[in-house]
Amino acid sequence: MISLRRLAPIVFTAAIAISGCNNSPDLKKEEALQIINREMNYPREVNYEIFCSDPYHAKRLIDAGLETEGFVTVQKTQKLKNIGKPLVQFMEKAKPYLLPVSDKEKALDVQKVKIAVEEIAGIDMYKDSNEGKTQLVVYTTVYKNATPFARLIKEDLTGAREHRAYFKLADKEWVLEKYK
Repeated sequence: MISLRRLAPIVFTAAIAISGCNNSPDLKKEEALQIINREMNYPREVNYEIFCSDPYHAKRLIDAGLETEGFVTVQKTQKLKNIGKPLVQFMEKAKPYLLPVSDKEKALDVQKVKIAVEEIAGIDMYKDSNEGKTQLVVYTTVYKNATPFARLIKEDLTGAREHRAYFKLADKEWVLEKYK
C-alpha cells in the first residue's frame, strides 16, 4: 500500500503536467470586447444617404415630417430652368446631423445624415470544442441617440440585435475569424 506521503508528490507532478498540456490562454470578455470594438468599429455611426435631386427622397422627407419641423425645405415644383438642381435644402436645424460627403457625392447631390449610434450592450462567451482554440462570442448591440432623420429608415431602432463572432487562437493570440 502506498502511503499518502509518497502519493502527494506524484499527484502534484501529474496535476502540473496535465495543466501544462493545455497552455492556450482563455479568451476573456474584456479582450473579446476590445477586439470586436476595434475590428467592427464600435461604437459606430449609422447614416443614411439622401439624394437631394430625387423626388422620391424629397417625398420621404415630407412624409417623415422633417419639412414641417424645419429640418429641410423641399421644392415641390420646379421650373424648367431649375431641372437637375436639388429639390431638398437642409436648414440650420439639420446641421448637427449632416455628415461629410465626398466630392463625388456632392456632384450627385447626395447628403449623408446621422441616424443613430450603434454600440455593444452585452457579451456572452461560449466555448467551442476545438481543444480551446476557437470560441464563439454572442454579443448584442443597441442604437442610441436616434436623430429625427431615423424616421427615414424602416428598421426598428428600439430593440437589441444579436450578433455572433468567432475567434480563433493563432500564435497564442485571439483573432476575430468571422462574424455574422
